[in-house]
Amino acid sequence: MLSARTVLTRTARLSNARLNSTLVVAEHDETKLAPITLNAITAAGKLGNDVSVLVTGANAQKVAEQVAKVNGVKRVLVAQDDKLKNNLPERVAPVVLASQKQFNFSAITAGSSAFGRGLIPRVAAKLDVSSISDITQVHSADSFTRTLYAGNAVKKVKSSAAVKLLTFRGTAFEPAKEGGSGAVEKAPSADIATDTSEFLGQELSKSERPDLATAKIVVSGGRGLKSGDNFKLIYELADKLGAGVGASRAAVDAGYVPNDMQVGQTGKIVAPELYIAIGISGAIQHLAGMKDSKTIVAINKDPDAPIFQVADIGLKADLFKAVPELTAALK
Repeated sequence: MLSARTVLTRTARLSNARLNSTLVVAEHDETKLAPITLNAITAAGKLGNDVSVLVTGANAQKVAEQVAKVNGVKRVLVAQDDKLKNNLPERVAPVVLASQKQFNFSAITAGSSAFGRGLIPRVAAKLDVSSISDITQVHSADSFTRTLYAGNAVKKVKSSAAVKLLTFRGTAFEPAKEGGSGAVEKAPSADIATDTSEFLGQELSKSERPDLATAKIVVSGGRGLKSGDNFKLIYELADKLGAGVGASRAAVDAGYVPNDMQVGQTGKIVAPELYIAIGISGAIQHLAGMKDSKTIVAINKDPDAPIFQVADIGLKADLFKAVPELTAALK
């Protein structure tokens, strides 16, 4: 028979175990896990806590089984409901809050993607705490470095909140590897309202080229290409290199290419081995999305273009002459 002191001690230990745990909200397409979630799992592990992952969706079980095999994941919570199809932040948030109510996580996190940036501040508001976005370093469970001003500055911040609401910059952390055996269980039930948001549809670009988020080489074009037709110069060079294709916001706003190709603070954040910027001036907004690339090459006829300040290799030249010559020279 256990004494009252023993029961209290064991209860306290269980309570502490709950408090010292981090929840990562998974991003996926109902078939496979988004790469940025693997980066977020690595970052969450640096908080020094057990890592749980919440997988929501109309068909969440398959993805949950993938997550359970990721190294460092202790528990996978699955919320499978037709109401969660397409994972609208307004509908995922109640599931996160129900999970928090049951498990009392010390941190709730996600990747700094459109999904994470739409969800985490919403949950933070419901919990009446502030969220910290775009974290690039984890120093301790309550101390972080984040990027500011479109990536042009960094700031070290410390949070005293009982629960931290965080999004991690994917390019700042290595993706978590396979090798885990997390337990899969049903997430707490939640009241999911369907009258405040509706999914109308989406248009996805299909390409045989590598995905921007995972490509080892990225070739991006800017407003200097002058038209969408001229982007064929970018595509031809990318195909020779086996590269993904990106664009500046100026090129997207001009209608040269679809917005899912945009690299920058309000687009995709990439950090390939090689980034080639062609006809891109190098506005701060664009630099925020690619400045962590290992090697940056810039081709621009303007010698004062800001892109040359971050480029490892710069070529002052007319892109309409230089790019075809470069493409022709590649085997």
